[in-house]
Amino acid sequence: MKPAPHRITACRRCRAPIVWCLTSANGRRQPIDAVPDEKGNVAVSSGADGILYVRTVTAARPEIRPGEWQAMPHHATCSNPPPRRSGGGGQRSTSGVRPVPWQR
Repeated sequence: MKPAPHRITACRRCRAPIVWCLTSANGRRQPIDAVPDEKGNVAVSSGADGILYVRTVTAARPEIRPGEWQAMPHHATCSNPPPRRSGGGGQRSTSGVRPVPWQR
């Protein structure tokens, strides 16, 4: 099953076709490749409200149910991903920090 053409948009970085879905675990938006992929680790389905939902294919739930299609998260396949954020393990800036404890 493929997504409806009106749901497909292009990635801002690599211009690949993607669809935006809500994760079933926490309701966050996630870009998914619009082209179904048998090696994908997510299953996409359309809810009764017309919104696309995505869930991770795990060892506990490896089967693809009727009405779902298997795909890859776009973060894993983007040819021009955004730069990685630093983990913040370095020295922190102290600008704007009060140098003495607050007095009452």
